[in-house]
Amino acid sequence: MRVYLISDNHDSLVGMRLAGIEGVVVHERDDVIKAMDSVSKMEGIAILAVTEKAAELVPDIIRQMREQGDLPLVVEIPDRHGSKRGSDFLTRYVRDAIGVKME
Repeated sequence: MRVYLISDNHDSLVGMRLAGIEGVVVHERDDVIKAMDSVSKMEGIAILAVTEKAAELVPDIIRQMREQGDLPLVVEIPDRHGSKRGSDFLTRYVRDAIGVKME
C-alpha cells in the first residue's frame, strides 16, 4: 500500500519525493478534482495526503471521500509554512466527531 500527495506547492512535493512518495502539484479546483479522481482509480494507494491549501479548494469532495470509508484514507497535512489550524484542532475534532470533551 502506498501514499500519494496532492500539493499546492512544489516544495512539499519535493520533500515527499525524498521520502519515496509520489504526487502532483495543483493550483486550481478543477486540477484538484482531476487529481483526486485519478488517485481514486490507482491500484494500491492507501493514503491520500492533501496539503491544507489544496484541500480548501475541495472541502465537499474530501468530506464525501471520508464519509464513504473506502481507501484511500484522506489526510490533510500542513505545507512548509506550517498548519493553518489552531493548536487545539485535534481536541476540537474529537469533540465534534464523538462528543467527548478532552482536557
